[in-house]
Amino acid sequence: MGVLGRFMVGLTKCMPRIFVAGVARRYVAGKDINSAVSVMKKLSAEGACFTVDVLGEEISNLDEAQFFIDEYDRVLDAIVNNGLDANLSIKPTAFGLLIDEDKAYRNIERLLRNAAEHDIFVRLDMEDHRVTQPTIDIVLAMHAKGLRNVGTVLQSRLFRTTSDIDAICEKLGGHADFRICKGVYLEDESISHSKYQPIVDALNQHVDQILDHGAYAGIASHDWPIIEHTLAALEARGMGPDCEDPRDGCAGSRAGKGPGYEFQMLLGVRGNIRRRLSKAGHRTRIYIPYGERWYEYSMRRLDENPDVAFHITKSIFMPWTNRR
Repeated sequence: MGVLGRFMVGLTKCMPRIFVAGVARRYVAGKDINSAVSVMKKLSAEGACFTVDVLGEEISNLDEAQFFIDEYDRVLDAIVNNGLDANLSIKPTAFGLLIDEDKAYRNIERLLRNAAEHDIFVRLDMEDHRVTQPTIDIVLAMHAKGLRNVGTVLQSRLFRTTSDIDAICEKLGGHADFRICKGVYLEDESISHSKYQPIVDALNQHVDQILDHGAYAGIASHDWPIIEHTLAALEARGMGPDCEDPRDGCAGSRAGKGPGYEFQMLLGVRGNIRRRLSKAGHRTRIYIPYGERWYEYSMRRLDENPDVAFHITKSIFMPWTNRR
């Protein structure tokens, strides 16, 4: 699949931009916040909640960070004014993390305080290994300031994730809040798993670990073996829909959250599974990316993980494998 994925990446880059736009429309909510709001209103009827991501990440100068600061202000206003069940996903490098760490902290703290006024949670997306520890450090620093409406993403393909979960939970206890996923960034084999099954096994183990720590678990996967494992893990711990979180040390009910866990999926991917989980009473969240930089985002993701191209191509020619 890797060879085919790389071939499809090269082929996609040769295609006219308008064709790529047609493919991306399934996975990106549009170019502006109004388009994203329209998508969320439509999908709300399916019992979903959302996390909104303004496309773009590592910036070249701090002036570019102002765009993301202003745009996320607009996102917050749109969520509140439209009564949407949504939170935010941000990339710390878009706020200047790799340019001026102190300034990035101030930018992110400002957003967190604005979001906290409306009980809106902010998720720090995890980028490549250069910023794994700095991203975790931001979460810990903000919690130390009393801002508990923030958590991070951890990637199960990284060897360090098991110890990261333990370290974060030791400091934050039941207030720790994770999105756990396989991870899209292809890292060196000296620091990460590279094969499918070891990554799945690691993710399943991390789900168990997070649940046993009493932390909040956002299980971000479309893989049925992971979902099936999670459902069994929840049942074994007396957790599930429409019941209080029974774990010792958990933070209890939180605004916009499920009873200690939720399932998360990308826009346009495996909607049939998401609807099945929602119908069973599980909280399901859809990742809603939007922005003018949709093309750069799409090409970057293909470069980072060519196998994504395989799955996109498969969904085009065999749509029954990936129902909306």
